[in-house]
Amino acid sequence: MNSLPTISRYQVFKHRKRILANPLPYHNENFEKFGDVFRIKVSHKIPVVFTRNPAQIKHILQKQHKKYYKSPIQTVDLAKYIGHGILTSNGLHWRTHRRMVQPAFHKKKLEGLLNIMKDAIVGELQRIETNKALDVFPLMSDLAFQVVAKSLFSRSDIRNQMERLQLITAANQKMLIKEMRQPYFSWWFRLTGEIGKHLKLSKEGRGLLNEIIEERLAPEEEKDDLLDMLLAARYEDGTPMSREQLLDEVVILFTAGHETTANALSFALFLLAKHPEVQNKARQEVMGIDIAAGDIFQQIGQLSFVKQCVEEALRLYPPAYVIDRILMEEDTFEGITYDKGTLFLMSIYEIHRYSKFWETPEEFCPERFDAANGKDFSEYYYPFGAGPRMCVGNNFAMYEMILTLAEILQKYKISTTMETVEINPMISLKPEKPTLTFSTF
Repeated sequence: MNSLPTISRYQVFKHRKRILANPLPYHNENFEKFGDVFRIKVSHKIPVVFTRNPAQIKHILQKQHKKYYKSPIQTVDLAKYIGHGILTSNGLHWRTHRRMVQPAFHKKKLEGLLNIMKDAIVGELQRIETNKALDVFPLMSDLAFQVVAKSLFSRSDIRNQMERLQLITAANQKMLIKEMRQPYFSWWFRLTGEIGKHLKLSKEGRGLLNEIIEERLAPEEEKDDLLDMLLAARYEDGTPMSREQLLDEVVILFTAGHETTANALSFALFLLAKHPEVQNKARQEVMGIDIAAGDIFQQIGQLSFVKQCVEEALRLYPPAYVIDRILMEEDTFEGITYDKGTLFLMSIYEIHRYSKFWETPEEFCPERFDAANGKDFSEYYYPFGAGPRMCVGNNFAMYEMILTLAEILQKYKISTTMETVEINPMISLKPEKPTLTFSTF
């Protein structure tokens, strides 16, 4: 590992304000200067390696995934706020609960949720104000939150609780980002009580969800929603999940399920607004299908170009812009031996824009994902991760995004006066006030 280009602790501290605000330009400068793999010295204990090497990413996520666990960034730092569900656990605990949660997201099960999903989307889109410049992110955030809430609980009367839960999620995320990017101030965050304050917020959020679950279970009638599927899941000995474990999984479904989708939809709408010719092509496809009636699953299958627009938005602005793993035993890749305990940060944002693999990587070109082109991007396209830990809700998210774009394109033209959209890398990649105008035909 000593042969890797290395950035000193002094350099990291020197650029601390840039890194706290937005680390992606700093990462890019280092990749361009040092190549596809480099090391950063952050502490004496944990070696940190950044990579955008697609072969190495495949090695870590797929070929040798048993050697690479989720790092303490997720299993300790994030878990203290959202619990130990499938996103924030490793080993036997993860495998057991992944097997229990996975069936709820099989395509056949999701088909049964599509009407709930569509009703939630249509209801939220009625809040659009036309002919007025709007920050679209809050709208998409509310939409995605309501889709998860209604798909989980089959409830339409919990907006107040959901709004409070959104505020708690956003506040804790900001705190976690400070902890991650300024580890040298961890003593100060503990001393001032900042971490304690946010742990109390997490407890409040879990309490809100527990109340909703209690109310949802009171009538003792099956709803065939995600909560029913989670309640029906059993361990090998036939016992169900404990309430605490159920809450862990539900919190993670809310946190990961709404945030990433809201971000991706906001970016996709901005890109369509900036490219009216692409928007018109997508609209023509939507207008050729009666999305107000019929088999929703079949209709989604016919929206191939809308799907390509989503895929291209996920390439340019991947919600999971960095994936972390920690090495559990010594490993060798391409002649370099990495020590046990090495933290790997795989830059999905970089590999999705790497000119070595993509033609015109900075351009919005949905047609690149047309299956007729015969191109396979799987070696360097990771919008939902890869391997056994690939996002369990990837199909749910894709259906939701395709349906949302279809409903919007059917009713509105989208425009913007913004030349570019600023990005805000939090736990996931967020857009900074993407201001759009919706107008009717």
